[in-house]
Amino acid sequence: MTENEKKAPPLLGALSGVLAGFAALTVAEAVAGGVRPQAGPVVAVGGAAIDRTPATVKDWAIRNFGSDDKLVLQLGILAVLALFALALGILALRFRRTGAAGVLLFGVVGAVAATSRPDSTGVTDALPSVAGAAAGAVLLYVLTGRLGPRASASGTSAPGRSPSGTSAPHLSAPDASESRTSPSGTSESDTSAPGQSAPGTSPSGTSSSGEGWDRRGFVIVAGAAAVASAGAGLLGRSLSASGGQDAVASRRNVVLPAPASPARAVSRGARLRIPGVSPFVTPNSDFYRVDTALVVPRVDATEWRLRIHGAGVVRPVTLSFDDLLRRELVERDITLTCVSNEVGGPYVGNARWIGVRLAGLLAECGVRPPSKGGPADQLVARSVDGMTIGSPVEDVMDGRDALLALGMNGEPLPFEHGFPVRMVVPGLYGYVSACKWIKDIELTTFDAYDPYWVRRGWARRAPVKTQCRIDTPRPFARPGTGAVMVAGVAWAQHRGIDRVEVRVDDGPWQEARLAAEDTRDTWRQWSFPWQATKGGHTLTARATDRTGAVQTEKRARTIPDGASGWHSVVVTVD
Repeated sequence: MTENEKKAPPLLGALSGVLAGFAALTVAEAVAGGVRPQAGPVVAVGGAAIDRTPATVKDWAIRNFGSDDKLVLQLGILAVLALFALALGILALRFRRTGAAGVLLFGVVGAVAATSRPDSTGVTDALPSVAGAAAGAVLLYVLTGRLGPRASASGTSAPGRSPSGTSAPHLSAPDASESRTSPSGTSESDTSAPGQSAPGTSPSGTSSSGEGWDRRGFVIVAGAAAVASAGAGLLGRSLSASGGQDAVASRRNVVLPAPASPARAVSRGARLRIPGVSPFVTPNSDFYRVDTALVVPRVDATEWRLRIHGAGVVRPVTLSFDDLLRRELVERDITLTCVSNEVGGPYVGNARWIGVRLAGLLAECGVRPPSKGGPADQLVARSVDGMTIGSPVEDVMDGRDALLALGMNGEPLPFEHGFPVRMVVPGLYGYVSACKWIKDIELTTFDAYDPYWVRRGWARRAPVKTQCRIDTPRPFARPGTGAVMVAGVAWAQHRGIDRVEVRVDDGPWQEARLAAEDTRDTWRQWSFPWQATKGGHTLTARATDRTGAVQTEKRARTIPDGASGWHSVVVTVD
C-alpha cells in the first residue's frame, strides 16, 4: 500500500463536516428549547435575513411561495449551511484547527443574530448558537483526527515519516542483523518460512510499522455522533413543544363572553350558492397568514399585558387579558386584506371578530384624535416578536369598528392569527393596522417614528383599494358552450361595494348581480350569467364603491400602498 493509498478520501472529510453541522444545529435547537425557540440559530439568522431583504424581494417571495415563503427561507438557510459544512470538512482534512474555527465562526454569526433581534431577551439568546458551535467544532476536530495516518505501536509514525510528521532520512549502518548473501543467493538473515512475510512487513511487502486512517474509530465516532445529534434534535422539539404548553392551556381555558353588541345575522341573500365562489365567511384554517414570524409566538394569556402610553395619553394604563374580557365586547364581520395581495390574489378573507372597541379604550386614556386637537397622529402597535405597525389615530377613532380582537369565528384567536390579542381595523391594509400578538400601544407622530414596513419603502398611510376578483371560472378553464356562471367577490372596506361589471373580450361592460350587502366593511359576492361561445375568451371584472369611484384599470404593483388594476381570466370554451 502506498502513502497516498493510506489517506482518507475527501468524501469522508465532507461527511465529517456535514455530521459536525448537523450536531451543531441539533444541539443549538435543544438549548433553544430550554431558552426560547426564537433564539435558535436558523430562526435568528432567518429573522435577520428577513429584516435585511429588500421589499421587492419579499414581495416576490410572497407572490411566488405564498404562505410557504418562510419554509423556503429556512430550507435555503439549511442548504447554505450544508454547503459550508461540506467545505469546512474537506478543509479540516489538512487544517483541523482551521476547520473547527470555521464552525465556531458560524456560531458567532448565530449568536449576534439572536441577540440583535428586536424581541431578544438578552445574552441568553446567544447560548444556543454558542453551545451548538462548540459541539460541532469539537466533533469536526475529532472526526478529522481519525482520518489522518495513525502512529505505530512503538510510537513512530507511518513509514518514511518521523514522529513529527517530517520525512526521516534512511540511515544504514553495519549491524549484526545486516543481510549477507549466502552461496545460494538468498539472504542469510531471511529466516521466514516460505509464503510468509518478513517481520515488519505486510504480505504485500510494505512496512506495517505505521497504519492508514482509523477506519474503525471513524465509523464508531461518526455513528455515535449521528445518533446523539438525532437525540438532541428530538429533545429540542420536545422542549419547544412543552415550553408552549402553558400558552396552549391558557387558550383552551378561555371562554369568550356573549358580546354586548353582537353582529347581525348574515342574511341568506349575502351568500351565493355558486360552486367555486369564496365562502362569505373564511374558515380560520383557510384564512391567509402573512407575517415575518418564523416561529409562531405562543403567549400565555394569563401573563399577557398590554401597555398604552405616549403623546396625548393622559392616563397611561396596563391591561391584562381578563381586564379586556370584563369590558363591553362587540362582535363584527370584517374583511381583512394584505397589502401584498396582487390583483386577483388570495390574501383577503372575511371573518367574524369579537373584541374591545379600541377608540373607546383610547378615549378612556385621554387620547384625542388630531381633528379634535390631539398631539398624536400615529398609533404604533408593538408585537411580542418585535414587529411595529403604525396606524393613523384619526382612522382608528373616526367611528369605524377598530377592535382589539380576542376571538375569531366563534373561538379564541388561533395562535397563527394573533392569540391572545390582535388589532383589526376595517378599511386599512394589514401592515398599517392588523398587529398580531400585540403587547404595546404608543401614541406618537408620523414625523417622529417610522414603523417596520415604512422603513422598508412602504407607504405610511394605506387605505384598502377597491378591488374585484373572479373566482370562477378559473384561469385557463375549459367550460362548455352555453350558460356559464362567472362569479367572485369584491371589496372596498369601510366604503362598501355599489356595483360590479363584467366584460367579455373587448365587448361592452355588463352589470353583474350583487349579493346582499352584510356591512360596508365586508366583501360582497357577485355573479354574471354568460352565454359562452366556442373559442378563447378573456373575462374581465371591475367594481365601483359607494363613493362612486370606479376601480382603476391602471396596473400598479403592491409596493408602496397596494396593487391596482382589473382582474382578468382567460378561458377556452369547447
